[in-house]
Amino acid sequence: MPVMTEPKLIAGNANRPLASAIVRRMSMHRGMSVNLVDARVERFNDQEIFVEVFENVRGEDMFIIQPTSNPANDNLMELLIMADALRRSSAARITAVIPYFGYARQDRRTKARTPISAKLVANLIAEAGIERVLTMDLHAAQIQGFFDIPVDNLYAAPVFALDVAHHFKDKMEALTIVSPDVGGVSRARDMAQRLGCGLAIVDKRRVKPGEIAEMTVIGDVAGQTCIIVDDICDTAGTLCKAAEVLMENGASEVHSYITHGVLSGPAVGRIENSVMKSLVITDSIEATPAVSAAKNIRIVPTAPMFAQAILNIWNGTSVSSLFEVDTLMPIYEGMYNRS
Repeated sequence: MPVMTEPKLIAGNANRPLASAIVRRMSMHRGMSVNLVDARVERFNDQEIFVEVFENVRGEDMFIIQPTSNPANDNLMELLIMADALRRSSAARITAVIPYFGYARQDRRTKARTPISAKLVANLIAEAGIERVLTMDLHAAQIQGFFDIPVDNLYAAPVFALDVAHHFKDKMEALTIVSPDVGGVSRARDMAQRLGCGLAIVDKRRVKPGEIAEMTVIGDVAGQTCIIVDDICDTAGTLCKAAEVLMENGASEVHSYITHGVLSGPAVGRIENSVMKSLVITDSIEATPAVSAAKNIRIVPTAPMFAQAILNIWNGTSVSSLFEVDTLMPIYEGMYNRS
C-alpha cells in the first residue's frame, strides 16, 4: 500500500550537486517545492563524524543520498551514521540512495585469506537500520544477493543509448560497441542490442595485477566508430590501452561510455593524452575540478532517473520500468531528440 506522507531526502557530503539536482527534478515532478532535510554532517577535530537533523522525521519515508566514493571510508561512515540518526528519530522507512557503491569490486575471494568486503559493507548497511537500497550499475549483479533487504539496481545503459543515438545519429551504420574485457561482455551486448549495432571484445591478459601483457581484439572494427562500454574507470590504464589497440586494428575513432568515473591518480591526464576522442561518464561521483576542466570528458546527468526511481519507490510502483529507453525518453525530454 503506498505511503501517504511525502518523501523526504537528506544528503551527506559525498555528492551534494547530485542531491540538489535530484530534489530539483522531484520539485518538477511533484509540482511543489521539494528540499533536502535541514541537517549538518560534520567532523570533529579528530575526524569523528557527527550528524544532527534539524527537522522532525518521525513517521517519514526517508531517502539518504550518499555515494560511497572517494574517500570511501568517510562517505560510508557518513551514510551509516545518518541512518542511525534517522532510525533513532523514528523515521518510518530509510532508503539508501547509493549512486556509486564503493567496495563493489571486492565481491569475491580472488586468493586465500582475503575478505569479501562488499558483503561486509552490505551487512553494515542493513545493521544501521537501512531498509532498502537504490543504486546504479553494481560492478557485479550478484552483489544484490549480499543484502538481506530489497535492492533496486538501476542501469545507465538506457541513458547512454539515448546519448549515443543523439550524438552519433549520422554514424549508426558504422558503429560498434566494445567490451574492454571478457567480463563486461553482457553489459556491452545489452548496449549493442539497444542500438542495433555490432559488438567486439578486447581480450586482455595480465602477467600480474596492474600490468597488462597483451590485448587482442575479437571482432572486426576496421572503419568502425568504436564505443567502449564499462561500469568503472579508475586509473584509465586499461581503457586508454584498449583504445590504442582498437585504433591499431583499423577503427576510425574511439569513444567511451563509463558509468562511474572514479578517475583516480593519473587517470585524467591519460585520458586527455589518449587516442580517445571522448569519454562520457555519469555524475554518480562528484566530478573533481580536473575532470570538469578536461575537454574530452563529458558528464551525463542521472538526477532525472534517480528522482523518478525515488518517486516510484515512495508510490510503491515499478522501478524496473526505468530500464527501458522509451520510459526514460520523456524523463530526459529536451536533452535528446531522436529526429
